[in-house]
Amino acid sequence: MPMEQHIRSSFDKSLESVQAQVLRMGGMVEDALLRAAEALDKRDEALAEQVRQGDRAIDALEEMIHTECARIIATQSPTAGDLRTVLTVMRIVGSLERSGDYAKNLAKRSLVLNQMQLVSGSTGSIARMARSVVALLRDALDAFATRDAALAEDVRKRDADVDQMYNALFREFLTHMMEDPRNITACMHLHFIAKNIERVGDHATGIAEQVIYLVNGQLPDTDRPKADMTTLPPTDQS
Repeated sequence: MPMEQHIRSSFDKSLESVQAQVLRMGGMVEDALLRAAEALDKRDEALAEQVRQGDRAIDALEEMIHTECARIIATQSPTAGDLRTVLTVMRIVGSLERSGDYAKNLAKRSLVLNQMQLVSGSTGSIARMARSVVALLRDALDAFATRDAALAEDVRKRDADVDQMYNALFREFLTHMMEDPRNITACMHLHFIAKNIERVGDHATGIAEQVIYLVNGQLPDTDRPKADMTTLPPTDQS
């Protein structure tokens, strides 16, 4: 094998490996979000604690991927499409790490909520919203794996559905708080959980936009559809 071909083969293997790690990290985040929502719905403190502790593995994988990307850039000097791939990977893992943090926050708040009387049906609604967001995240990562810009654009459009779900929950929690002040503390925690899940939907959409950049060489030239009509301040960031 000529030297140039050997170098190219080694570089391709490095790119394939790092992209496989991105998909592995995505699967970990999806699982964390679903298990955190289940822990809330079933008041399962052990499961919530597992999710909280498991965030360390997500953070460690992000660091490993960033280190490998830095090594590729330093030693291989990728250009054009290859450089775009590496930069996209770095942006995607940043979104996944933040999404993992939101899953951890959900688990932490569920531990607090276990000590409170909750509004009937609220945790089931949050679990449904979490499943919808995980579907978005999974499709965004599938679009990355297959370089499917059409699927990525579909993810961008579907984020508005998640916003609508969040808006409905926000109104529901507000109504319960107005009807009975004893619901305020629990409903505020539930609201922040719903907002965290909605933010994961935003990160899934951001990943989809990075896929479009990877495939087409530029980000979408239109703003993503947004349907979040609330005006409360930002939620937990750690």
